[in-house]
Amino acid sequence: MTSEPLILAFDTSVAHCAAALLWGDRLLVQRDEPMAKGQAERLFPLLEEVLAEAGKTWADLNAIGVGTGPGNFTGIRISVSAARGLALSLGIPAVGVSSFEALAINAPRPVLSLVDARRDQVFAQELLANGAQAPFMATKDTLPDLPVIGPADTVDPVAIARITATRFAEADLPRPAPLYVRAPDAAPPRDPAPVILP
Repeated sequence: MTSEPLILAFDTSVAHCAAALLWGDRLLVQRDEPMAKGQAERLFPLLEEVLAEAGKTWADLNAIGVGTGPGNFTGIRISVSAARGLALSLGIPAVGVSSFEALAINAPRPVLSLVDARRDQVFAQELLANGAQAPFMATKDTLPDLPVIGPADTVDPVAIARITATRFAEADLPRPAPLYVRAPDAAPPRDPAPVILP
């Protein structure tokens, strides 16, 4: 273990599989592979490659950072589940970082952070000096009159790692949880569930 924290951060909330390895303030490795599907199969090999490239192992890590969305429902579940599993198996904390926070990492507050929601809409969240308002969906012409950053259609794993480095030692750190701003596109089946006969 090093005196400087070693943070592995990753994101699959949008159409990519991205990871970064941060040692103190120093970025060791960054990868961002565009992909519309296949993140579940690619994530762990990518993380292994990132660690190997830096000459590090899972046991060297001090914390895991993970992008929690908003974005693709399946992608968010993939990365959040992976982060929780890694944290549990390695005995280290996992920190959830929203796309809003990652995008606005260096922006002065207050700021309205925007993430592309497609269909001419954006996910939006007002970030304040001491917290944040609840996220919401809007069209670009109905936004509050505030300084704006975005809309972004990608998530920077380095920003996730840097935010994680400032939070991972907090007491009572909550487990990462998906950030969903809109309901899923998929609907439950209309047909009743099959009956299992004795």
